[in-house]
Amino acid sequence: MASLVRHVTIDCADAYTLATFWAAVLDSKVSDEDRPGDDEALVETAGASLLFIRVPEKKSVKNRVHLDIQPQDRTRDEEVERLLALGATLTGDHRNADGTGWATLADPEGNEFCVERSRSERSE
Repeated sequence: MASLVRHVTIDCADAYTLATFWAAVLDSKVSDEDRPGDDEALVETAGASLLFIRVPEKKSVKNRVHLDIQPQDRTRDEEVERLLALGATLTGDHRNADGTGWATLADPEGNEFCVERSRSERSE
């Protein structure tokens, strides 16, 4: 059998705090084994597990890999507003007047991710 991706690992300054943000984004929770101040924190979801690892250096350039998220029970624009309220920032707005496109956001530590249209928006 081929290898499987076990985690998508994200370097950060505060593993637990960033994991808490992403747990809220993904309607999940931080692992019961993880605590504030730990060097790592895990968020498991049906789609992928995210592992946050504390590193000493700050983010300095654009991500080479990023997450694309697709809302399941709301529109892309409603999801963007929800994520902004959670602490994300809008870094690039690629939404078009015809409803296509995506929004690029950054999490509280500056890691970029994109919000795509929901499945229902794609089928309209």
